[in-house]
Amino acid sequence: MAYRPAREGNLLSLYINNRAGGLIFHRDFSPNAAKLDTNEQMQLASTFSGLALIMGQLAPSRPSSGMQLLEADGFLLQSFDSPTGIKFFLTAEPDAKGLDLVLREVYTYYADYVLKNPFYEMDMPIQKGGKFCQKLDRMVAQVQDRR
Repeated sequence: MAYRPAREGNLLSLYINNRAGGLIFHRDFSPNAAKLDTNEQMQLASTFSGLALIMGQLAPSRPSSGMQLLEADGFLLQSFDSPTGIKFFLTAEPDAKGLDLVLREVYTYYADYVLKNPFYEMDMPIQKGGKFCQKLDRMVAQVQDRR
């Protein structure tokens, strides 16, 4: 499987934002993830999108892919922009590796199980408990077990 990061640092949380920067999905993967209520999750997700947009505009060369990795003292934030404008953000412990591969796998699940669902409307919240969540949880468990 393509999402085999090194055995360091745990995955913490996943955020998926729609094209307008609104939160459409959030999932915590670790008890070490920040304990945020729903409003704080939405604020954080919109801040991620705004920060990514600003970083793309500050880049000296155009076009820029914007923000891909943010390193902080207590966590890493890896982002992935889909061709449709959906933004995926993954937080992890500082020594985690291969987060870009994990996000690409998440995007594959999103394309296969969310976008191909005839009842899903673009930019709307993603239903929890469906095939997407099952695949996501299984993949994260495999990644966490290797750490």
